Amino acid sequence: MTPKAAIRQEAETLFAAFRAEGAVPVEADILQPAETLLDLYGEDIRARAYVTTDPLRGEMMLRPDFTVPVVQAHMAHGAEPARYCYMGEVFRKQDSPSARANEYLQVGFELFDRAAPEQADAQVFALFTRLLAPLSLRAATGDIGILMAAVRGLSTTDRRKAALLRHIWRPNRFRALLDRFSGRAPMPAARAALLRHLQKDSPEALIDAAGTLVGLRTADDIAARAHALIDDAATPPIAAPEAALLYDLLSLQAPARAALNHLRGITPMLPAIAPAVDRFATRLDALAALGIDTETLPFEASHGRTSLEYYDGFVFSFHAADPALPPVASGGRYDALTAVLGQGRSIPAVGGVIRPGLVARLKGVA
Repeated sequence: MTPKAAIRQEAETLFAAFRAEGAVPVEADILQPAETLLDLYGEDIRARAYVTTDPLRGEMMLRPDFTVPVVQAHMAHGAEPARYCYMGEVFRKQDSPSARANEYLQVGFELFDRAAPEQADAQVFALFTRLLAPLSLRAATGDIGILMAAVRGLSTTDRRKAALLRHIWRPNRFRALLDRFSGRAPMPAARAALLRHLQKDSPEALIDAAGTLVGLRTADDIAARAHALIDDAATPPIAAPEAALLYDLLSLQAPARAALNHLRGITPMLPAIAPAVDRFATRLDALAALGIDTETLPFEASHGRTSLEYYDGFVFSFHAADPALPPVASGGRYDALTAVLGQGRSIPAVGGVIRPGLVARLKGVA
């Protein structure tokens, strides 16, 4: 049996298991409109996607994953609740030699259900746990929603909170912003030099003195950005106790039940996280009811922050012993994505994907 045949066989086995759970098979075009993906993720996605141009359809991307087209199809035509599954190739550009493949087969499962989101989280995780049990993988879980709630609850400007939320999926950039906003790091030298100029002359005067505009930004756009920099420089640092709690949250790693106890302990000092912590507790109870040992289940508050940028709640992944390998499976909750793609409608949704190529490799058949 050739490796590709072995991988295809594993994919079909997983696909059949998802169908047995009541999931409806769906197809998605390999070429996806780039505009939708760029609107969701910004220009950063170009670094990891294959982009091409069609003379009639405009800029297109080779399918980086299935979730976006599945959500689009559900929001346009789906009934509620709904379960979907899919199988096919996805494409990820690599900027350096890596164990990660540029093209690989992916099998996935998505659950749309507004009645009991935390129970849906548990059902998906338990399903993946059962299917992957023979491989003895290490599970990892987290909850992006708790971190997002903590940021939204900070006593600082909406502009600073928006900047932190925008970079939650870029841990280094997020940490640098938090260090600066909390006064733990100095202002970058280039920004400090620019502010000195802006304090001597108004932004409008500097723009007029600069001569002909180059690029797509108008003079008003540039002036608005300059005034935003001036306002931000005058903003007081995030209060030390709040910043300390956020740093604590970023570093939280513990078994899930112990993590819940820790979060309950800091909630009175960071009350904005209370609803997210309650959802976490409900999810743990649902997981325990399905046979998951939540006393030992690993939890990391920062888990999932380097994944695709649509997760906004529960996140999970399953890992082999070899740290050089990418996750064998991963997934999470993406309620906000359904609102973005739903044209005014939304529905809680959770799902995940498995790499059958890695499953076959770990079984020794590929």
